[in-house]
Amino acid sequence: MRGCSQEGEIKIKPGKLQRLDFILIGIALLAAFLNIYKIWNEQYANAYYTAAVTSMLQSWHNFFYASLDPGGYVTVDKPPVTFWVQTLFAYIFGVHGWSVILPQALAGVGSVLLMYILVKPTYGKTAARLASLVMACTPIAVAVSRTNNIDSLLVFTLLLATWMLFRAVNNQKLAWLLGAFAMIGVGFNMKMLQAYMVVPAFYVFYLLAFKTGWKKKLAVLAAATVVMSVVTLSYAVVVDMIPEKNRPYIGGSQTNSVLELAFGYNGIARLKGMGRGGMGSGGAPPDQRQTRQEEDVTPDRQQTRQDGDNMPGGQQVQQAGSNMPDQQQMQPDGNNSPGGYPGVNEGLSPAPGGGGPPGQGGGGGGGMFGTGRAGPLRLLQSELSGQASWLLPFVAFACVGLLAGTRLRKLTAKQKEALFWLTWLLPTMVFFSVAGFFHQYYLIMLAPPVAALAGTGWAELWNQYRNKEGWKRWLLPAGLLATTAFELYILQPYQEQIGAGWLIGMGVAGTGLALLLLLAAKKEKLVSIAAIAGMLVLLAAPLYWSATPLLYGDNSMLPQAGPSRQGFGQRQGMGGGMNSSSINTKLLEYVTRNNTGEAYLFMTPEASTAESYIIETGQAVVAMGGFSGSDPILTAEKLAQMVADKKVKFFLIPSSGSGGRGGGSEVMDWIRANGTEVPKEEWQSNSAQDSPQGGRPMGMGNSETLYEINI
Repeated sequence: MRGCSQEGEIKIKPGKLQRLDFILIGIALLAAFLNIYKIWNEQYANAYYTAAVTSMLQSWHNFFYASLDPGGYVTVDKPPVTFWVQTLFAYIFGVHGWSVILPQALAGVGSVLLMYILVKPTYGKTAARLASLVMACTPIAVAVSRTNNIDSLLVFTLLLATWMLFRAVNNQKLAWLLGAFAMIGVGFNMKMLQAYMVVPAFYVFYLLAFKTGWKKKLAVLAAATVVMSVVTLSYAVVVDMIPEKNRPYIGGSQTNSVLELAFGYNGIARLKGMGRGGMGSGGAPPDQRQTRQEEDVTPDRQQTRQDGDNMPGGQQVQQAGSNMPDQQQMQPDGNNSPGGYPGVNEGLSPAPGGGGPPGQGGGGGGGMFGTGRAGPLRLLQSELSGQASWLLPFVAFACVGLLAGTRLRKLTAKQKEALFWLTWLLPTMVFFSVAGFFHQYYLIMLAPPVAALAGTGWAELWNQYRNKEGWKRWLLPAGLLATTAFELYILQPYQEQIGAGWLIGMGVAGTGLALLLLLAAKKEKLVSIAAIAGMLVLLAAPLYWSATPLLYGDNSMLPQAGPSRQGFGQRQGMGGGMNSSSINTKLLEYVTRNNTGEAYLFMTPEASTAESYIIETGQAVVAMGGFSGSDPILTAEKLAQMVADKKVKFFLIPSSGSGGRGGGSEVMDWIRANGTEVPKEEWQSNSAQDSPQGGRPMGMGNSETLYEINI
């Protein structure tokens, strides 16, 4: 038998072993370790999305719409494709934190491999390896991949679209081109307009690289755009055409429309801001300006889930150098959250773990979430630079080397691909520089172009250095030196936590290797080692930053990387991932025992209370106002009809006030006027066992009331 010895032993031909890239295998294993290790410690991950997966497993109706609750009352505020994938994994492995995280973790590893596949044909093996390694060591990419947030799978999808685009150009095949643009449409149905950040790069690369006449080229591009648009809008149009009574309310929208959700709350509102102080005006409608995930400042809770920074014991943490005010003492700033809770003033520092180094507030537009002040240098500010910006100075030098002497009519394959990655990078950087509202984990969109340009740029700069190409030969040492200085700038605010050794080691190694390239250019073997070592030195700090989520704990709601703000002993994200049950078992027992056939076990204003009950029980616990309590789903008349139809009779709501939560004061007033207050001793638990972290989720404190309504 071929490949076997006489003794029956299998022999591997030497040629096959030589074709295996063991360095790439090592990089992939590193990515797998960073993305997967310890994800089994997550109980709920981002409970909002895990609750949806739990509900989607119960019926095809819930599956298609990505219903938040098993009763099909309201959807999550994102398109369904990623949750379809997560539901498949949960169907196979069961509903666990790790099972809904796993597809994103694998997508992160897949993105690392795709970087190699995309870069190698044009730039060679070394450039491809470096691009893959940079992708694997991008901190925010690792942090997001360790959660059930959408962005890791989105980036993988867009890189798959890029592979199809490159294949279309290399083979001059129309089918691959149409497929590439269709994949962008699939990405839209993962996270809407964020997927369209790559469209300028696809247009530019196709126009530059596809070999055909301009008339045919433009006609084909128009056809590809039509395909992309059809795939993009297919789900939204189908859902919006279905009568509202036959489907869940579209969570996050103000008009029960997927299209409005895409271009409003998940579209222009992200650019213009959510209407808060310091974040621009316009944006989302007034009653949607602050959502629970973005700004959950609730006076009736001692725990805040705002940035996932609740520490053990449910105590509010203090950021070094600035204290977060007690939530019950916060005053309105004129832009109250939809739940009627006080807004957070612009000048407040972010909660610990909010992105900036110790003692520094985010400040300005979006500063509450560690996104710094809007402006051309925003991505270089300390609030954001540690997430994906480490190699931006090197990328700048690399682009000079890659594109120097470019002539539009005589572009090489290398220059065309460099322009593709640059056209992905620059518009994305511009968006994040001016956007009124985003979270740090959105910066994963920078990871692929930075990785590609760093890897290909190093290879090009090394060739220019080795071939002594005039002034371009000095771009490599200059790029290493400038990037070393920038990384020291990122590290300096963390010196007290990580130790001065990091700064000294990085400074000496990076500067020394750059000087060696400048002064010992004639010693080829020595400088070749220095060139690759210099790049590896620049990746040391990003690699450590990438490891911090698994070292100190994940923040599943608002992922980010970096040393803990309170020192090495603290977890970063105890609260955001809902890592321990927040179910009031006594409440659950009471409403279950007294259910007389109602479809909904009980209703509550927003998802933060409902989600853990959904995950643990699979029962229809309903968020009346969707994710943040601000969706205008209910009126008093609609609710009265639901009660009359025996859909629900129990309501867990704040003891007083409403301000728009769960449908507005009208709905809350109707519940209080028509309901009978259930004695607290019947349903309220005083046992600390119901709250392992010592916190008091809704339904476990003294500021909520359970009402029963029978009509």
